Amino acid sequence: MDIIQILEYIALPMALMFLVLVIMENIWCWVFGIVSSAIYVFIMYESQVYSESILYGIYVVLGFFGWYKWTTNSVSQNRIKQASVKTHILIISLGIVLSLGLGTVMKHYMTDSFRPYADAFSSVFSLIATYMEAYKWLSAWVFWIIINVFSLWLYFDRGLHTTSILMLVYFVFSIVGYVEWRRRYLKQNSLA
Repeated sequence: MDIIQILEYIALPMALMFLVLVIMENIWCWVFGIVSSAIYVFIMYESQVYSESILYGIYVVLGFFGWYKWTTNSVSQNRIKQASVKTHILIISLGIVLSLGLGTVMKHYMTDSFRPYADAFSSVFSLIATYMEAYKWLSAWVFWIIINVFSLWLYFDRGLHTTSILMLVYFVFSIVGYVEWRRRYLKQNSLA
């Protein structure tokens, strides 16, 4: 067993704990997210999935941001929200442009990047979904459902089989997260 596999076995339960706790809207999710992301920075870099390595580094920072947002906002600001169609179109358009830009940079300046555009797409839209999650936008889960299926393929393609299994589990939990947050969203709006 090599160091990458060992680190995957350490990061996997922490990443799962992050996901379970975020579904429950438990603030401790961010601690597990920060630690597992820090481990994945190294895993992705060593596996030549450079955009994902950068992504996990940013996840560490966003973990602190998420912790801050969830601890400093009032109860009304911490409610699950729904973004407008216009906002979603803007976010998706921005994500496509940033993915193409990052993919181009990875292709031309990191010549051993295996799938630069796929890597960039996964990274950019994961950042967008994490931002949406920190603000408790319900549609973050829809983004995660798509990203997790895509990442499952990307990681399997790079030989990261344990992390691929994690993405499969994330896919299932993203559906659960969407259903649970939607239930809470509808309940909080019926009480308002």
